[in-house]
Amino acid sequence: MSDLKAKYEKNLKRAATNIIGAGPIPFPVSDTLLEILKFYLDEEDAYFIAKAYRTKKSLNMEQLVKKLKMDEKEIDRIASKIAKKGFIFNQPSSTGIMVYRLLPIEVTGAFEYTFMNKVPEGEEREKYMELAKLYDTLLEELKEKVQGSYESIVGLFKAQDAFDRAVAISTREDGDPIEIVIDEEIEEVTDKVLPANNVMDIIDKFDDIAVGNCFCRNFKSLIGHQCEINAPLEVCFTFGKSARHVINQGFARRVDKKEAREIMEKAAKAGLVHRTFHNRNNIFKEENSICNCCPDCCDGFDYWRRGALPILTSTNHLSLVDIETCTGCGTCESRCPVDAIEVGDEDKAIVDEEYCIGCGVCANLCPEEAISLKQTGYRKVFIPPPQLG
Repeated sequence: MSDLKAKYEKNLKRAATNIIGAGPIPFPVSDTLLEILKFYLDEEDAYFIAKAYRTKKSLNMEQLVKKLKMDEKEIDRIASKIAKKGFIFNQPSSTGIMVYRLLPIEVTGAFEYTFMNKVPEGEEREKYMELAKLYDTLLEELKEKVQGSYESIVGLFKAQDAFDRAVAISTREDGDPIEIVIDEEIEEVTDKVLPANNVMDIIDKFDDIAVGNCFCRNFKSLIGHQCEINAPLEVCFTFGKSARHVINQGFARRVDKKEAREIMEKAAKAGLVHRTFHNRNNIFKEENSICNCCPDCCDGFDYWRRGALPILTSTNHLSLVDIETCTGCGTCESRCPVDAIEVGDEDKAIVDEEYCIGCGVCANLCPEEAISLKQTGYRKVFIPPPQLG
C-alpha cells in the first residue's frame, strides 16, 4: 500500500468514528461503513473530518482555522464540498455566525440527503444501487451488534429521550375529521411550550419550506423493494434553517405553504405516519422536518422489525375503538406500523396502549369510522426490537 493510500485509509477510519459520534445510531466502524464513506469522501474530505471533528461536532470558522491550520477560503471550499455530499450542515446560527456542524451517517445525515434527491438513471443509477446494498449490509451489521449485546444496548436506548414525535392524522380517508376525545385528567405542562398537534399548524409556522423525495422509499426501490401501498414519493418536508440548507445543497425544492398543504393532504389520505423531528432531538423545541412514513419502507419501522433498533418516539394521542361499531375487518391491524392493534377473539379491534404511537393511521383508514383518538398529553413510547434467536 502506498503512503498516500495508507494515509487516506487512516484518516477515513478517524472520520468514520467522528461521523458515528455525530449521530444517535451506534453503527459499527466496519469495512462496510468505510466502503460507504469512500463513495463520498476523497482524501481532503477525510482529512478535514478526521482532524476537525475529533471532539466537538459544531465549529465556527475561527475554531476550524485553529484546528486545521488552513486559511478561511480553503476551509470554506472544502466544507462546502462536503456539505454537498451530506456530511456538513453549514448555516448561520441565530447570532449570524456561520457554523459548520458534522452530520451523521443517518438521522439526519448523508443517508437521508443522498436518497431524498431524484435517483439518477443509467450508469449512475447502478452506482447508487451498489451504495444502497452497502447501506443495507450496514443495517445487518448494526442488527448483529445490537442482538449480541441486547440487554445493555436496548437499556441505553430506553433511557434516552424520544428521537421524534408522531403527529396524528386529523382527517379520515374521505376527508371527514377524526374525532378527538380530550382526556380530562391530563396534567397541564406549564413550564414548556407545547408542540403543535396538527401538521398543518406546523406548515403555517414557517416561511421557508422544502420538500424532497422519501429517502426510505427511494432507498428501498434501489435494493429491489417496491412500496406495498404505492405511497406518494415526494413527501419529505424540512422547515426553517433546515429547509434553507437542503435547498442550497440541491437535496430538495422550495414550496409555498399552499403546495405544502396539498402534498401533506395527499400523504394523510395515503395513510402515512407524520413523524416530526425537532431541533436538538427535543420535542419541546422547534420542528425542523416531517417524514411521511409507510410501514414497509420507513427505516425507523424497518430497523425495529429487523431487530436493529427500538421504536423510540413520543405522541399526544392514543387510539380508541368503539366496540359497538367495530366489525373486526382487520384494516387497522394490517396498516398499524408498530403492530399496536389487533383483532381479538371476539372479532373486535384491541389497542395495545403501551405501544400505540398515536399516529391516527387506524382511525384514518377504518371503513366503519369505529376508531377515534384520545388526546392524552405527552407520552414517550418505547418499543424494544424483537430479540432474535
